[in-house]
Amino acid sequence: MIRLTRNVSHELKTPMGALGLLAETLQFEKDEAVAQRLAERIHTEAFRVNRIIEDLLDLSRLESEGSPVREPVPVGLFVAEAIERIRTAAEQRDIKISFEEPSVALRVTGDRRQLVSAVHALLENAASYSPEGSTIEVEVERVTTPPDELEFTDGPVVRISVRDHGIGIPAKDLERIFERFYRVDPGRARQTGGTGLGLSIVRHVAQNHGGNVSVSSREGEGSTFLLDLPLSST
Repeated sequence: MIRLTRNVSHELKTPMGALGLLAETLQFEKDEAVAQRLAERIHTEAFRVNRIIEDLLDLSRLESEGSPVREPVPVGLFVAEAIERIRTAAEQRDIKISFEEPSVALRVTGDRRQLVSAVHALLENAASYSPEGSTIEVEVERVTTPPDELEFTDGPVVRISVRDHGIGIPAKDLERIFERFYRVDPGRARQTGGTGLGLSIVRHVAQNHGGNVSVSSREGEGSTFLLDLPLSST
């Protein structure tokens, strides 16, 4: 808890300090063009603070809820909902999202809201580190033999894969990217408004549903995230 408090304090200190400095400068700025740029920076930093707070609240809720509401949720439904949530932001950078619903209806048992949040976080991460004009590929499939990491099921699982063709992740960072506030490229995260909490949220949703999230990546070739969830029997 102490470490988390320190991390939160550090993450909020930078944008809050920037907001104060920008507001003070804007107060005495006479040049309209400069004042406009300062106002835009204030808006950006305020948006960043808001994103951090929202993600912290989501993460806190996930940790406090533990096991989610148990109901069958169609996988194609919550994946499509997550795609719609990211589509506008992706289109602004000419990033396409490729997805075809599985021919066979697949369901998982859990909380639809949490599941949408997890897939959205994976898509948001992929879009943040993808070049303009590229494509993010989303696939859903039934896997008969579950990965060894799934301790709560020995039956089939639903695998949701999110593949991008962006900058990739250095091997030294692969073990840490699901940690709170960990960023492979802090400078790029600041530019895109990333909070460093999205992948941690994915991990918690996966754990709450008896599943697992993993990643494979090579620098310069993109990344593939796999979200594995136990297949519902209903």
